[in-house]
Amino acid sequence: MRADIVVIGGGPAGLAAAIAAAKEDKSLNVLILERDNELGGILNQCIHNGFGLHTFNEELTGPEYASRFEEQLDGLGINYMLNTMVLNVSSGSVTAVNSNEGVFTVSCGAIVLCMGCRERPRGALNIPGLRPAGVFTAGTAQRLVNIEGYMPGREVVILGSGDIGLIMARRMTLEGANVKAVCELMPYSGGLKRNIVQCLDDFDIPLLLSHTVIDIKGKERVTSVVIAKVDSNSKPIPGTEQEITCDTLLLSCGLIPENELSRAADIKINPATNGPVVNESFETSVPGIFACGNVLHVHDLVDYVSEESSRAGKSAARYVSSSIISVGAEIRISTGSGVRYTVPSIVRPDELDSDLIIRFRSTGVFKDSYIDVSFNGSNKIHRRKQIITPGEMEQVILKREDLLNISGDICIAISES
Repeated sequence: MRADIVVIGGGPAGLAAAIAAAKEDKSLNVLILERDNELGGILNQCIHNGFGLHTFNEELTGPEYASRFEEQLDGLGINYMLNTMVLNVSSGSVTAVNSNEGVFTVSCGAIVLCMGCRERPRGALNIPGLRPAGVFTAGTAQRLVNIEGYMPGREVVILGSGDIGLIMARRMTLEGANVKAVCELMPYSGGLKRNIVQCLDDFDIPLLLSHTVIDIKGKERVTSVVIAKVDSNSKPIPGTEQEITCDTLLLSCGLIPENELSRAADIKINPATNGPVVNESFETSVPGIFACGNVLHVHDLVDYVSEESSRAGKSAARYVSSSIISVGAEIRISTGSGVRYTVPSIVRPDELDSDLIIRFRSTGVFKDSYIDVSFNGSNKIHRRKQIITPGEMEQVILKREDLLNISGDICIAISES
């Protein structure tokens, strides 16, 4: 089997990348491989609105947002295979399996990794207690309620204030459950401010910062959880324990990019994101393999996923169509004080056809601070921000002509003055 570009994953990232690649060069054969039985990925279970404000200037639900992209596939001649699991990726080929073809290999000119991310399960959190029914990740609960039509429970405690956890606090409340508290280990929320307001404040659901679950009680079914305050080292403080009766515990404790295929292909991984290291074209350390979406770094808005994935798909199409190998200089983008990571990590100014967008997350909450960007040790940008939080991605835009005239590294940092 042969395709010019293979896109692994048919979620928002895969759809945007495939469409952008096909539009860039209509002669290319683009193939999407999706392990689920339908396209759209996680968007299919996100029936709340708030999607598409940047991409379509409309407020859409998740399924509506996905359908806008799916409608473009046939018109562009993009092929896709559902219920297909990719087993291995290497430069120039993808090995996959499904019930119709068995194990098969697709030879290709470029690959775009769009596998998304998964939730951190209870086993990775080391919460003491037995293993009763009633402990779910927030995403699993979301699928049960929105797609399967099942209620996970009626008396609910949520651990973690990521966006999925916040949204499920509201969703469970609207379905008649009593959400007693959302506990967050850190002294700040991991979700968007608008979700805190719309999902917790509007429903009088308490957010307990610097709290965690230290015990789960119940044999057959959860009967209660014990929570406690934590100190600056995230250790429970003796004497602050509080038992809350409940029949359900939802976990919203972070997302992990699905990079098993990336690691097996010897793609360089950024330890801060657990996603590939990419350049301005979203190309990984293995030539011809590109990465975008939540497999690259966990996003807060799907609109940003679509934007970055479109650039990745366009870059993949140019890679296949061009016989010219880039020999331009590389500039490293380093992180300074207060910055956890940047995407991209490398830029080749000669390969840019427009200004460069660099997205990053902070290491903590900063108030009345400045975002600093320095070239060759000299400050280029000094922009004030009233508040910067890890739950919301930040970005800076660097002009192409400025990047063509520097030779050293770029450093992004957060300062107080």
